[in-house]
Order: sequence, then C-alpha cells, then structure tokens
Amino acid sequence: MKRAMRHRLMLMFVVAALLALAGWQWHREAVAAPGTLLKIAPASIHRIALTLTGTPTRHYEKRAGHWWRVDGNPTRADDGRLNELANTAAANVLSWRPASDFQAARIGLAPPLAVLVLNGHTLAFGGSSVTGPQSYVRVGDRVALVSETYMPRPPTSKIIEMH
Repeated sequence: MKRAMRHRLMLMFVVAALLALAGWQWHREAVAAPGTLLKIAPASIHRIALTLTGTPTRHYEKRAGHWWRVDGNPTRADDGRLNELANTAAANVLSWRPASDFQAARIGLAPPLAVLVLNGHTLAFGGSSVTGPQSYVRVGDRVALVSETYMPRPPTSKIIEMH
C-alpha cells in the first residue's frame, strides 16, 4: 500500500507540474500577444480625421448615432464607411517593432499614404509589406504590421446630404 501511495503522489506531482507549466506558457503568450492598434473601443470613437495622399483632410463627428462631415456646412456621411474607419482602432496587429528599426521612406511612411486620426490618436499608414497583404502603420514611436483591409481608401460613394 505504501508503494501504491507513493506512486499516486508522484503522479499527482507530475500532473500539477504540467498544469503549472501550461498555465505559465499561456500567461507568457497572452502577455506577448501584439494586441490591437489602439487600446480604445471603436464604439467610443466620436471624432475622425482622414487625410489621403493628395487630398485635403476630411473631418467627421458622430452626432446622435450618425456620422457627419464637419468641414464647412455639416453634411451626413456614410455611417458604414466611417464605422469601418473607427473599427481600425481594434485592428489585430501581426507584429510591433520600434519605428527606429525602419527607414520611413522605405516602408511608405515618409510621407504616409494615409493618416487616420481617431479621437486624437494618429495612425499613419505606409506601404505594403513584401511578406503578404499587410500594411505598415506608425502609432507613436512604434510600427505595426496589420492586414491591408484596414488601409483607409477614398470614398466610393458621394456624401449623403440630409435636407
């Protein structure tokens, strides 16, 4: 009986050690995960400014649940498109690197192809990565690699005017 008890205790010790090791690994991966471009919820964004190469900056505000272009006379904007721009805050980052690791001109950030400002947080979009359909995005003193689907594009439809 003594031998069987030692065997069970040893087995329980091994199982506990494996569970502790798995928990440590899970925690380490969670801490090292790249996360999102910004640490703000897209639903909390109420101001957007968008500058595309060769175009003037367009400013938008969310009022009563709808997006309005506020340059000049306020006009209703495409809610779907502006919500997509706001969702850029939650874009999954594939990797982060210090901006000093790059020559800005080589990755399309001098000047950037697009600048998106969400509630005062600036995202500068550069060129595409050679490793796949990914774009460089400068956020402060870091550069992220995100899916190209988040690259801001010119509007495809005209602004909706409310009478």
